[in-house]
Amino acid sequence: MTTTRPIAPGDAPAVAALLKANRGFLAPWQPRRPDDYFTVEHQSGLIDADLTNHELGNSAHHVILDDGEIAGLIKLSGIVRGAFQSCSVGYWVDGHRNGRGLASAAVAAMVRVAFDEFGLHRVQAEILEHNTGSRRVLERNGFIRYGFAPDYLHIDGRWQDHILYQALNADWKG
Repeated sequence: MTTTRPIAPGDAPAVAALLKANRGFLAPWQPRRPDDYFTVEHQSGLIDADLTNHELGNSAHHVILDDGEIAGLIKLSGIVRGAFQSCSVGYWVDGHRNGRGLASAAVAAMVRVAFDEFGLHRVQAEILEHNTGSRRVLERNGFIRYGFAPDYLHIDGRWQDHILYQALNADWKG
């Protein structure tokens, strides 16, 4: 059974090892990363910052578990309050575990966190046009395509177009 749980300081070694092992697999889907990004020290610093941001209500960073082992990461980021009540969700799963429903289950769990814990109205996701796997994950979770953003993010060394998806609290069936 796949679950998520909040990331913890002690997760840094496992996260760094998983990122290092998946560096090539993740490269087409992420910004280019310097070598130190894949170290325990760097991941420890990111986890500390994420925990602080969670305490402030600005984000929620979880690990994706597969039979108790860390299999990826998922994060609610950019939480905006006021009239917007929205955030973005981003995630990745170990390449050797792709296609088994881990990301779909993790997205469902995090949307519940966004709506139930944070009381948000909307969760959005931005995916590369050619990322059919993420498109399926989002659509399985009731996300609706609502837009297109040309040259949206600098991914794998170049500006790339993204498709914008959203799930609204009132409409979500998860």
